Amino acid sequence: MSKKLEEMSLKELWQLFPIFLVEHNNEWIKWYEEERKTIISIVPSKSIKRISHIGSSAISGIWAKNIVDMLVEVNDKEALDMVKHILINNGWLCMNMNETRITLNKGYTEQGFAEKVFHLHIRIAGDNDELYFRDYLNEYKEIAKEYETLKLSLWKVFEHDRDGYTEAKTDFIKKYTNLAKNLYGKRY
Repeated sequence: MSKKLEEMSLKELWQLFPIFLVEHNNEWIKWYEEERKTIISIVPSKSIKRISHIGSSAISGIWAKNIVDMLVEVNDKEALDMVKHILINNGWLCMNMNETRITLNKGYTEQGFAEKVFHLHIRIAGDNDELYFRDYLNEYKEIAKEYETLKLSLWKVFEHDRDGYTEAKTDFIKKYTNLAKNLYGKRY
């Protein structure tokens, strides 16, 4: 009998769900749209300010993990908790949580990744640096290609260490997020 995901150690989870990158998949935008519609259909609209496609699968033409990242911005802490509970009751798994940020996953099974996998970041409106990074890389294709090269260089090094993979990309992401915020101003 296999362990439930909630019973697995971080090391076991990283073995079951390694970092792997694939060529850009035009289906990701469709997956995002389908999941966005599902979320809108089950969560009261007054609770959500905006739902956005973020992460590398939202950056045109670059290799990415076969995971669609989504950002749900809510109006306040009360809405944060309510949205979390609704989504957990509809098949999402809570993977991480603090006072102002919640991360839910869908498509993780005891056998590994499902065909469609999602990471959902629930935040209070305005906590959305990922939107600036996404837009900057979609506008500046040469920077997107630099990001792709960085990710490809880190893939095998951190295949079973998600925290290490994320940390190794942090300086690049911060640099271009800050450039985007200066360029775009208060876009979001």
